[in-house]
Amino acid sequence: MTPQGRTRGRVVGLLTTLGVLVTVVVGFAPTASAQGYVPISGSGSTWSFNALDQWRKNVQQFGIRINFSGTGSTDGRNQFKANQVDFAVSEIPYGLTDGGVRDDPPKDGNFAYMPIVAGGTSLMYNLNIGGKRVTNLRLSGETVTKMFTRKITMWNDPAIAADNPALSLPARQILPVVRSDGSGSTAQFTSYLADQHGGLWDEFCAKAGRKTPCGFTSSFPAYAGIVGQVGSIGVANYVRQAQSDGAITYVEYSYAKNAGFPVAKLLNKSGYFIAPTAQAVAVGLLQAQIDPNDLTQKLQGVYNSSDNRTYPMSSYSYMILPTAVKGNFNELKGKTLSDFAYYFLCEGQQQAERLGFSPLPINLVTAGLKQVERIPGSTKKPTDISKCNNPTFSTNGSNTLAETAPRPPDCDKLGATVQCDATGKAVTKKGAAAAKPTTGAGAVKPGDTAPGAAETPGADKAAADTGEDGEASGEATEEGGDGSGGGASLSAVPVSVDLPQDDGTLLIVVAAVLMVVLVAGPPLVARLMRGKG
Repeated sequence: MTPQGRTRGRVVGLLTTLGVLVTVVVGFAPTASAQGYVPISGSGSTWSFNALDQWRKNVQQFGIRINFSGTGSTDGRNQFKANQVDFAVSEIPYGLTDGGVRDDPPKDGNFAYMPIVAGGTSLMYNLNIGGKRVTNLRLSGETVTKMFTRKITMWNDPAIAADNPALSLPARQILPVVRSDGSGSTAQFTSYLADQHGGLWDEFCAKAGRKTPCGFTSSFPAYAGIVGQVGSIGVANYVRQAQSDGAITYVEYSYAKNAGFPVAKLLNKSGYFIAPTAQAVAVGLLQAQIDPNDLTQKLQGVYNSSDNRTYPMSSYSYMILPTAVKGNFNELKGKTLSDFAYYFLCEGQQQAERLGFSPLPINLVTAGLKQVERIPGSTKKPTDISKCNNPTFSTNGSNTLAETAPRPPDCDKLGATVQCDATGKAVTKKGAAAAKPTTGAGAVKPGDTAPGAAETPGADKAAADTGEDGEASGEATEEGGDGSGGGASLSAVPVSVDLPQDDGTLLIVVAAVLMVVLVAGPPLVARLMRGKG
């Protein structure tokens, strides 16, 4: 063989070796069975999908593989009952009658409910005035009910105007967007409508061909003028489109937050318009009644809470766990499921607020840990509840998040002639800024986040660029106006809600590849140089 041939052979060999090394390093990024874990699968709620999806990515570093499909709560319960998945996630339990049909539980009865995360069902909307996106919309429960039952069809309706004294609302059609599939989000939303405004809700159901009293439903009635979309991502993506100016939907706050879109503040029983922040949800859920036997919730106390910090449509989401070996579920899968549950009941709750949810209070975490012990094959870890680092925990057992929740400002009070803008400043309809208190309940402190406004990079700059106070309240000049969010947005910059979230694996792989190149690269170059010589 010629010297040139031998050089080429060495180069090919070195490149092959380098490729093998890279493959080994990439393949090493956490693999299953590191601790004997077997993959498990679940399906159900899109309401809590963003939390579940982040948690399952987090535990990959431990070799835990969780496959979860956000197919809707109804489908999740059905798949679990048919032994097609290892666990399900739902906002409503088995045994309730929905649309005249009873949702029977699994016949063997070998299952349990476990609260996993709290949150607010929010009212995400897309509304522009004079080319600028409105970010401080306020709505009463009755107005919301009339909007989604087609009693109110225009944005400049007197009822909406009464809720928003600082907005010159446009003569634009309201486009209600609802879930077309069976969902816990619809069940949460319609439970509120049925409980608080049953007459209006029953009248609508009768027109839509449903039996009355209608009660809650996981499938929103089909009706002219209402758009149906599949999944929480489906309704959120529909509303955020530029051509959907005038649209409004109900969706877990996490989706609106990820999209950079505003949500309406909802009127509570104390006469204040409140956004679905983690603290407002925590306050509201202090009044939830939890069944000590199965941990299911009753929310009438939340709807009627007298605490003026309450967000009325606050609730919990549940994981449905197997409590016996059955179907394809065995103790090896139970080990995986139990360690996953131990993770998100403690460590995972720290991320709840950032993801648009509210962490569980200490009583439900404690009860949840007991449910984990019932899973066949559970590792039954002796978890020290004091080391969960949950933002709601305190030494005396009270809910810290709720205890520290601020009182709403006066500009969020029903009947006030002013209205809070997206930055928390009180403004009038003509744009004259009202006096802003420096102390007391209505004080706005440096660094405070505007309630109801999405926490989006550049939001403060966008609000500052609007100029006068009147523009911040919707009295905007004609510019932009395409609804895409760019410079025409007051404080919300829309982004895709279905972009994948990086769990850190990619960075690890890139770093590993670079290390291999740095180690193997110099000898390769040296040999090439010698070959040329």
